[in-house]
Amino acid sequence: MSDDTSDSRVPVTVLTGFLGSGKTTLLNRILTEQHGMRIAVIENEFGEVGIDDGLVLDAEEEVFEMNNGCICCTVRGDLIRILGALLKRKDSFDAILIETTGLADPAPVAQTFFVDDTLRTQLRLDAIVTVVDAKHIVQHLDDHKPEGTENEAVEQIAFADRVVLNKTDLVDATEIEAVQRRIHGINSGVRILPAQHANVDLGDVLGVRAFDLDKILADEPEFLDDTEHQHDLTVTSVGIDIDGVVDVEKLNEWLGVLLGERGTDLFRSKGILNLAGTDQRYVFQGVHMLHDGELGAPWREGESRRNRMVFIGRNLDREQLEREFRACLEPATEGAPA
Repeated sequence: MSDDTSDSRVPVTVLTGFLGSGKTTLLNRILTEQHGMRIAVIENEFGEVGIDDGLVLDAEEEVFEMNNGCICCTVRGDLIRILGALLKRKDSFDAILIETTGLADPAPVAQTFFVDDTLRTQLRLDAIVTVVDAKHIVQHLDDHKPEGTENEAVEQIAFADRVVLNKTDLVDATEIEAVQRRIHGINSGVRILPAQHANVDLGDVLGVRAFDLDKILADEPEFLDDTEHQHDLTVTSVGIDIDGVVDVEKLNEWLGVLLGERGTDLFRSKGILNLAGTDQRYVFQGVHMLHDGELGAPWREGESRRNRMVFIGRNLDREQLEREFRACLEPATEGAPA
């Protein structure tokens, strides 16, 4: 990690990447690595039900959450407020890491550090690190978007200072080369870091002093203009948050059918569930038709064992998803209030 003792501003890393790319996996690596840094973490989730707080490993770092909106638009004011609060006690941390939603455009996030006088003088944008899912990124780059909306996957790569090419174990060497060509076709000078399970040298993503405002302005003269941008409104989030005990066989059968039939339009699914027969949380994660689940940390004593799931995708039916999930609950708890 590079260092410049003449610049006392706090370095900020923006961690971005499309839905399911592995941002939280990289965040957990950063939080558990013995790097000697005290890092304040700001998380942003797209949806009214927060899941990532339960996916981030317990660590000494303080985590601030922003839900129900994208950091690049609707909750951008919350970002400025949280950063302002952090600056009042900046002696308690060495760096700030911001994990955006998978649907965030990183440009407005980066703008925040230059258009606000207080933030510009006390914080330094160190790098935009974009995590890319090697298996699914091409279909998102080629995704047809309604007129006037942005392709967030393209924007995330275009503004990246580092690209973590994650999940390389799911594709062959020919596919990796093709993905790297696509990435360099969008951002010719970006450094690509191939990885499995986001296992990269943290010295390649933290304290790298890679963000160059002059270079950005040369390519995008209007970068600092506070212009409106529009997400694809067909992409929405459905959150489920209900009591009950989940029958794992019914759950697996439902997820198999759901992801098999609607996986193309289901960009991301994740959840923390209360399974029958165990005192451990069940952590479920899915990207399109691929899904995985495992037992995680034990439920804490006195903690409410609520089931929380989030689905993000195109043209989702909230009532149908909730009805189908309720059918996976054990009979004694079916019909529990949401």
